[in-house]
Amino acid sequence: MKSLRAVLIVLVGIAAAAGGGYAYWQSQQSDLPDYIASGNGRIEAEEIRVATKYAGRVEEVLVEEGDQVTAGQVMARMDTAELVANRARARAELASAEQGIAEAEALIVQRESELSFAEQQLSRAEELVKNNNISREQLDQRRADRNVAKAALTAAQARLVSARMNVSAASAALEGIQVQIDDSVLKAPRDGRVQYRLAEPGEVLAGGGPVITLIDLTDVYMNVFLPTRQAGLAFVGNEARIVLDAAPSFVIPAKVSFVADDAQFTPREVETRAERDKLMFRVKVRIDPELLAEHIKRVKTGLPGEAYIMLADHTDWPEAFTPNVPDDATLRQNTQ
Repeated sequence: MKSLRAVLIVLVGIAAAAGGGYAYWQSQQSDLPDYIASGNGRIEAEEIRVATKYAGRVEEVLVEEGDQVTAGQVMARMDTAELVANRARARAELASAEQGIAEAEALIVQRESELSFAEQQLSRAEELVKNNNISREQLDQRRADRNVAKAALTAAQARLVSARMNVSAASAALEGIQVQIDDSVLKAPRDGRVQYRLAEPGEVLAGGGPVITLIDLTDVYMNVFLPTRQAGLAFVGNEARIVLDAAPSFVIPAKVSFVADDAQFTPREVETRAERDKLMFRVKVRIDPELLAEHIKRVKTGLPGEAYIMLADHTDWPEAFTPNVPDDATLRQNTQ
């Protein structure tokens, strides 16, 4: 009972401290300078759907939801049994086509020899006919033999060209099959975290069927909506701060990375402390990728919070907005 009472006292103390910290933070933000705009949003990150390029059966999925993955890491494989068989057949066809080149080259050598002999015979006949040692008909026959040999050489050369084209086609077919086999290994396009496993081993997917949803933790941001006056003073590169509802005592530095060119009606889910304008502009506040890399395992999307944006050319932040990102040691102390 004493230990239970002690635990309850500690929990009450932690809750009181957290509530007090949040109340203090709210009091500090109740009267923002007019050069700081604020808006509510949620931590978001770019989602990447890793999908199979070709229709087929899922052979294995090597990652679980929540796993951290690095660029190039194998996450899943599609069944390639049929492709492997096609590759073996394509290799055999390529070998046959290459043999066709060797045969065509040998035939050219033979036809060149035959043409050379036919030309020698024709030259000899032309000398003999001058002395009437052979008839004019025999000379014509030698000339015909030379023409036949020349045509045979031309045909052999054309056969070599065709054989080389067959090799190119067979090589391209083999390369295409190998590309399909390589594409059947689904790799992480960049560092990130597995959000969903959308397919399991044994499932048959159509081409383009998604297998894994990956969160790109190098591109984490919050979208907020600002009224016209404030949006007009928010520029890409302006400094910003993000404060999460789950950790109101921590201030995350960020920068404006996008300001919409066109206005839209205020989304219903957006609430602001000021009176709503009819039209709002979306502003994207992005967290520095280097900072994210230092805390990559603690980055969580979907957390609600508020973004504060420095407008125009102002640079002086109130003390309450001094960046305060906890390290692992601090987080461990706060949870002990």
